[in-house]
Amino acid sequence: MTTKASAAPPPSQFKIWLMASRPATLPAAIVPVLVGSALAYSADAFQPLVMLAALFGALFIQIGTNLANDYFDARKGADTSERLGPTRVTQSGLLPARTVLNAALASFALAALCGIYLIVVAGWPILVIGLLSIAAGLLYTAGPFPLGYNGLGDLFTFVFFGLIAVIGTDYAHTGQFRWVAVWAALPIAMLVTAILVVNNLRDAPTDRKAGKRTLAVIFGERFARSEFAALLIGAFVLLPLAWMWGGASPFTLLAWLTAPMALNLIDFVNRERGRALNKALVGAGRLHMLFGVLFAIGLLFG
Repeated sequence: MTTKASAAPPPSQFKIWLMASRPATLPAAIVPVLVGSALAYSADAFQPLVMLAALFGALFIQIGTNLANDYFDARKGADTSERLGPTRVTQSGLLPARTVLNAALASFALAALCGIYLIVVAGWPILVIGLLSIAAGLLYTAGPFPLGYNGLGDLFTFVFFGLIAVIGTDYAHTGQFRWVAVWAALPIAMLVTAILVVNNLRDAPTDRKAGKRTLAVIFGERFARSEFAALLIGAFVLLPLAWMWGGASPFTLLAWLTAPMALNLIDFVNRERGRALNKALVGAGRLHMLFGVLFAIGLLFG
């Protein structure tokens, strides 16, 4: 006699929305604000409300981008039942597509509200940065020429979640464009881009079928593995620039303590394929977070 196993209960609405927001990606928004704010602190220009506004604005842009990706990737056929990554709420039917799109737009609107305070404090450059960041978050997968579908996703991530995020946060505090912020932004930009590279490497077979032309699809998976290694190594090589050329504290080199993690990740990504790269994706996120926190702590001693 056999019994049929009962079906698993559906996830709660809270868990579904948590899945949709992709909490594992949120450090990509947090780290640049921490580093930019620590830079301002070292220059005696730190403003707590500016940090909070920048932090929540960055988080809402990240969540809005995630939701927009969920919606448009499902519509364009890039997310299917064959995907190797975590469940996507639109493709799986956990949430109606229109609901996901509306939530994305609401997240961008909340980011804009946070930006109003920053504009009052730091002026029109923050308005330009905010509008470009929101537009890029939407155009990553939307529009007639989606960035992520045409080999520009890596550049988008490097610029907006690395360079602009760190430099813009420092500017919001200090009201100045400072070269030290550029040098500090470069390793952060490299590590956050490496997270996307792993994601695209894992998804290259299904992206190729869907016509999503990431760099891993255009140039091949060997190129993506080399790109990942170059970004991680580059972050550690460029780390001293904020100290040597920007006048930051030498304690910023504390972030070098994460080098063993980076080397292990490079080896793992070179060896593994497919679903196993989900582990590397988590590892790359942790590396970015720990590197950024140690870097920010080091900047506080400036």
